[in-house]
Amino acid sequence: MVGRLRWKSGRLWSGGKVFLLNARITAVREVASGMFVVSMVAPEIAATVRAGQFVNLGWAGAFLRRPFSVYRVVGESVEIVLKAVGKGTAQLIAMRPGDAVSCLGPLGHGFDLVAGPSSAVLVSGGLGVAPMPLAAKEARALGMRVTWVHGARSSDELCTESEGDYVIWATDDGSRGVAGTAVDAAPEGDLILACGPNRMLAAVAARWPQALVAVETYMGCGTGVCLGCAVPLIAGGYDRACKEGPVYRAAGVDWAALPSHLPYAVTA
Repeated sequence: MVGRLRWKSGRLWSGGKVFLLNARITAVREVASGMFVVSMVAPEIAATVRAGQFVNLGWAGAFLRRPFSVYRVVGESVEIVLKAVGKGTAQLIAMRPGDAVSCLGPLGHGFDLVAGPSSAVLVSGGLGVAPMPLAAKEARALGMRVTWVHGARSSDELCTESEGDYVIWATDDGSRGVAGTAVDAAPEGDLILACGPNRMLAAVAARWPQALVAVETYMGCGTGVCLGCAVPLIAGGYDRACKEGPVYRAAGVDWAALPSHLPYAVTA
């Protein structure tokens, strides 16, 4: 078993520590077709994580750790949301209460929310729901009126859980809510937060250049060492999504330069 080791990170948005915990699984529930929420006990992470940050999980049978945005915090537990897109994620979904994973976090630079705006619009597509419950909670704590707009291909792929003062649904096939994308359905607001496929985030950048967006990339180490999660910048060069990101100002990302051979490319 992995003990509760802890150390200071060189660059954490929260200014806090990173923890390595042996996290016990407490529940697995399905929230949309093929989309599951996994709950695990991780008290130190639950006490310090901020919206948009992530954990890097390892377990027996997984060669590399997998990064997952923290979906919710419930007491001393954190939750992640995922789909089975391969052998590793299928193993994680198949876990039962009492099983354990090695949980490293909180990691990354999340949504930098401050008091001032009176309204926040959260725009998510598919698994882009991942950071939104925490973002909604933090925005409401700062006095903002929160509208959450969530989109998917069809009604059965919409997450059945939501947060916010107002919720707007959007589906590509028109089976629930607005027929179209979450970006199409979203109203204006003082602050725009978005997460979803990077093609969606490019559309967010075109409409709201100052939006804060959580970028989807592949990650290896999750700690900035392997450089496998490079994000091209308009200003030139690259950032590491796991350290400087995964949250960026939308106008700062060079969306057209995302590698075309990867699934998260805008042109894929």
